[in-house]
Amino acid sequence: MTVNTSRRGFLKSAAAAAAVLYIGARPNGALAAGAAPAQLNPFVRIDTSGTVTAIIKHFETGQGPATGLSTLIAEELGAALEQVQYEFAPSDPQLFNNLAFGPFQGTGGSTAMANSFMQYRQAGAAAREMLIAAAAQSWDTDPSALVIENGIIKGAGRTAPMGEFVAAAAQMEAPAEPRLKEPGEFRLIGNTAVRRKDSLIKTNGSAKFAMDVHLPNQMVVVIARSPRMGGSAAGIDDSSAKSVKGFIRAAILPNKAGVAVYAENTWAAFQAREALSVDWDFSAAETRSSDQIREELLAAVNSAPQYNVNGADQAATAALIDSADTVLDRTFYFPLLAHAPMEPLTCTIEATEDGGVLLHDGCQMPTVPHMAVAEILQLPQEKIRVNTMLAGGSFGRRATPTSDYQAEAAMAFALTDRSRPVKLVWSREDDITGGYYRPAVAHRVRVGLDAEGSITGWDHRIAAQSILKGTFFESVLVHDGVDATSVEGVADSDYRIPGMFVGLTDTAKATTVLWWRSVGHTHTGYVMETMIDEAARIAGRDPVNYRLAMLEGGSKHQDRLATVLKLAAEKAGWGKATEGRSQGIAVHKSFGSYVAEVVEISGTAEEGVRIEKITCAVDCGIPVNPDVIKAQMEGGIGYGIGHAMRDQITLTGGEVDQFNFPDYEPLRIGDIGAIEVHIVPSAEAPTGVGEPGTPPSAPALANAIAVSGPRITELPMSENGVSFA
Repeated sequence: MTVNTSRRGFLKSAAAAAAVLYIGARPNGALAAGAAPAQLNPFVRIDTSGTVTAIIKHFETGQGPATGLSTLIAEELGAALEQVQYEFAPSDPQLFNNLAFGPFQGTGGSTAMANSFMQYRQAGAAAREMLIAAAAQSWDTDPSALVIENGIIKGAGRTAPMGEFVAAAAQMEAPAEPRLKEPGEFRLIGNTAVRRKDSLIKTNGSAKFAMDVHLPNQMVVVIARSPRMGGSAAGIDDSSAKSVKGFIRAAILPNKAGVAVYAENTWAAFQAREALSVDWDFSAAETRSSDQIREELLAAVNSAPQYNVNGADQAATAALIDSADTVLDRTFYFPLLAHAPMEPLTCTIEATEDGGVLLHDGCQMPTVPHMAVAEILQLPQEKIRVNTMLAGGSFGRRATPTSDYQAEAAMAFALTDRSRPVKLVWSREDDITGGYYRPAVAHRVRVGLDAEGSITGWDHRIAAQSILKGTFFESVLVHDGVDATSVEGVADSDYRIPGMFVGLTDTAKATTVLWWRSVGHTHTGYVMETMIDEAARIAGRDPVNYRLAMLEGGSKHQDRLATVLKLAAEKAGWGKATEGRSQGIAVHKSFGSYVAEVVEISGTAEEGVRIEKITCAVDCGIPVNPDVIKAQMEGGIGYGIGHAMRDQITLTGGEVDQFNFPDYEPLRIGDIGAIEVHIVPSAEAPTGVGEPGTPPSAPALANAIAVSGPRITELPMSENGVSFA
């Protein structure tokens, strides 16, 4: 790599003054070192004490990037993981962009490890080579004779802490292509003994989440929102609110979507909001109920589709199915679902001395609120800073194209003289009724089977409320009118299915729909895996062997799906369930990962089903942190199954019926007897783990129930013929 004279001169003078080594990658991928992070794209910082700081460009909501990315740096650098601390990157899409998203900083789509794997390894490796070069120069020895182990440089009969060579290393050129360790050299990557770096602080209460922000002289703001999507505030009467101790004022937001209620503390803000009288204008508001929405979706899948997704001849497919020995025809319906993270939405805005503002937020996509806050407050981008904090769950909720809650906070701040910080707080009820949901979706699938039970044709129609249309993601992920998130998991299925036609129809949105853990795969995985399972049962063939026969195309994807399928079946003792128990299986690829799950149940749908055990096999490429992978599979399984068991969001006259966990009940720890996770060893590049555990979970449960009970084609199960013990 070539460094120009002015850059080199800057690095030397800065290093001498600050004695801190920064390593990162410029947008073109070249590595650089120096003492001023503003000049680089830094991922790792080392000071003269030997303290290593990993700069984490992805937010942490429990899915593990703070541990995973720190592990990559520690591995290549030669430091102990205990020597590496972490901090979240500032908002800067040019430096900290998600490589899967383009010039955009954000976390989502289970991309954190996949897009950062080489970046963070290269940064750690570059730091290692530079520190070794500095030590070799000081000791007058060959760099190849030196290594770094647990932060100590060793070789040529000498040892020293690596911090002693930070100042000298900071004046050197960074290697353009540092040598990365071979898998056989890994000490931390793939090590089952490595534990999360944030477990202790989350256990002892010292972890700081966005809800924990309490700034001097801050005001707390809550928003009175329209009970119907699309309603607007026409007027307010705050005379009763004025009697609430701590109430400051109430004001209609500039967009008229709600009323900001300001108070000295959270309790006063909520009490004042209850006392506030708002005159709502519902002339443009949603008035449909869930039954109407359901009927619209079902009508759409029973009509000619709006879009031909895969370019197949629908008439030819219909002919194949109609001439088959057996025709399997099923219609599915999936209701709206809330995300319901444990930490409700919140963020805080305060003024800074340079005339800008600082946003404290468990920020999933810093680029979007950064731009939104700048526009609302009429400030230049460089005057906005984002302090990304820990987030207590998201499942997609904290990543809205509209920056809904951050925009509310910015508008509330704009309505003040900006002398006091403003902390926006949502209640659990605000979140459940907040209008951002997994869309309602319907499927109709007609499958033709020959005399041996093999598939001869597959007509698959989907009707959905598009997540991406009308957002800035539309230009990237909507092609020829097709929202990719509506059909993923069907249109790109790796099963060998002859004569397959896929059609899509968009329907009017009743609410603001949003990606939900595993997005379209939440419903497409369910439909594909329950249909394949039913076809296998009709054919009188073992569901595992039936699937394996459909994965014999020889592609890498098919082979990896077959591997996890066989592993899950083997570890679960497929076909050997004790008397009184049934097993169901499902396998699905999403976000680059391959997951198979076996659910074993006891009881009956009428008397009560109990989930005794779930066995999971996952291939997510190189397993960087097995402990994190295991936890994410467990969490994804529980999330998918819990919602399939009993959750839905319903509307009456456009208003949400559910309010809190008593009527939108999350999975309970006693709902699942045991979960066992098996990770496939792999040398492939790492892929996602935050979401892929969710799609196979509900269909595996449904397939277990169907062994001796009903086929569930409409969710939640508890509303459609299944009780749980």
